[in-house]
Amino acid sequence: MDRKIIPAIKDIADFNIERPVRKIMPNGMTASILDTGKEDVIRLDLVMRCGQLNQKFPLQAMMTNRMLREGTECMSSAQIAEKLDFYGAWLDLSSSVNCGFITLYSLGKFFDKTIEVLAEMVKQPVFPERELRIVADTNKQMYMVNAQRVEVMARKRLNVEMFGEGHPLGRFAEEQDYDNLSADMLKEFYRENYSSDNCTLFVAGKVTENVMKRIEECLGQEKWGACGKNTELMIPEPTGKTGEIVKVEKKDAMQSSVKLGLFMPDRKHKDFLDLKVMNTMLGGYFGSRLMKNIREDKGYTYGVASGIVTYPGTSLLIVSTETANEYVEGVLKEVKNEIDRMKSEMPDKDELNMVKNYMMGDICRAYENTLSISEAWIYVMTAGLEDDFFEKSIDSIRNISEKRIMELADKYLDWNSMAKVVAGNV
Repeated sequence: MDRKIIPAIKDIADFNIERPVRKIMPNGMTASILDTGKEDVIRLDLVMRCGQLNQKFPLQAMMTNRMLREGTECMSSAQIAEKLDFYGAWLDLSSSVNCGFITLYSLGKFFDKTIEVLAEMVKQPVFPERELRIVADTNKQMYMVNAQRVEVMARKRLNVEMFGEGHPLGRFAEEQDYDNLSADMLKEFYRENYSSDNCTLFVAGKVTENVMKRIEECLGQEKWGACGKNTELMIPEPTGKTGEIVKVEKKDAMQSSVKLGLFMPDRKHKDFLDLKVMNTMLGGYFGSRLMKNIREDKGYTYGVASGIVTYPGTSLLIVSTETANEYVEGVLKEVKNEIDRMKSEMPDKDELNMVKNYMMGDICRAYENTLSISEAWIYVMTAGLEDDFFEKSIDSIRNISEKRIMELADKYLDWNSMAKVVAGNV
């Protein structure tokens, strides 16, 4: 081997993501099963179709989900934590705009014990007031610290500017909202949204017959929860104003956070997958145009990136960076220059091939094991996509042309329509 010669770059010849086997359990819940694990590990996800868009009060969806582990009719929060720790299990609770997620990682040999804990948490939570105050106060302290960060200030203001203050995606919790939380508020959200009819189950890893038997016994046999299936929510149209630069003042800030936003089509649109390739070229990886210009050439920042953030019915292309206060105008100027160049100059073949190779490698890394593949299928389900989404993604990366990149940029990248927010000593 001559180490002076760079190895040839080889295209990924074949790429397949294992499709789940779907089963309807006796109580009507759908179970998506990925039995491809070699290690004796199980990942179990319960996806509740309820999130921020379903709540009547700020923090209601997130805190209902978070408080599931704080006590049931038969177990205290300490007992739940002790049992999961004893069996080497790990529990993750999170929520999004339209879903709540309950994720259990468990050793297969102890799954019959850990599934019992999970089932009781989901089916018989009591939302104790004392634990609620502790959790709410802890989250309040985190909120107060984060609220002083210019990046958080800019991110929140960007959503307000794009969606409008009255829009569900333009409203954010305030300090007082943590004090206003009550157990009754969480019980109401649970009662209206948590049930077997409103839940989809994903299980991945070494899924044996005994694993499925225990899942069915604990969660899939009898109906649980009082509500039925949630109807699809109608998302109001955004009412924000874009175009002008909005400044959020923070006098003592050493740096300013710059965020630019532009509405894009949603995930089901025919242009969406190609737009992801275009965005990667613009600012979606370390070798992107924005990084080469603003970091490497101008030295205005340590990092700048663009990404597409998806919401039900729409998505946003967001450019983000933090820079010294005196470089803000320079950063904005160079972002505009790169957008104009995307619209007016066709990229060369070598640059596009680099982007394609990066994106193909990133997909391979992201879906290299059974547990991460399960997460991919959860994304497909919650986004309302078809099972061929990944095949279409690969086709988009492989087949997009230099001309198509420029056409998409000309169609969608409009500097004058971008929301522009700067938070800092400005």
